[in-house]
Parts: sequence; structure tokens; C-alpha cells
Amino acid sequence: MKWQEVQQIYPNQFVKFEVLHSEETENQEVIDEVAVIGPISDEKATQELLDSRDNTLVYHTSKDQVIVKVRKNVGLRRKL
Repeated sequence: MKWQEVQQIYPNQFVKFEVLHSEETENQEVIDEVAVIGPISDEKATQELLDSRDNTLVYHTSKDQVIVKVRKNVGLRRKL
């Protein structure tokens, strides 16, 4: 399901979904196709996001696009 469809079905609320398709640029991943798991209440959204694993995310439908910042592993630093 495209993100625009999700916005129409679940207007102005948090939704938990699995990422089906995304495109990665330099430091961002733009997600355009998802499989909706279901709506999430405002009170439970943060905890659901923290509990999410792999390709599962929680995002608010008021946003036009689902954009996730990609962090590269830079390794550990230690004092020599």
C-alpha cells in the first residue's frame, strides 16, 4: 500500500507498519510502500516504536513522506 493511501484511511494518527519498498539516498531512506499493521494511540506510539524491530516502524500520517535518517556505523573510538 502506498503511503498516500495510508494517509487517507488513517488520517492524523500514528500507524504501525512494515516497510515493503524504499529508496535510499546519501543519508536518508524514503519509504513509499508499506503493509499496515494497524493504528496506534498517541499514548502508546513511542513505546511501540521503541519495541519495533527489523522493517517495522511507527509513523504519523500527517507527514507527507516517510523519511528515515540512515546512520552509518563509524566504529568505536578509544584513547591511544
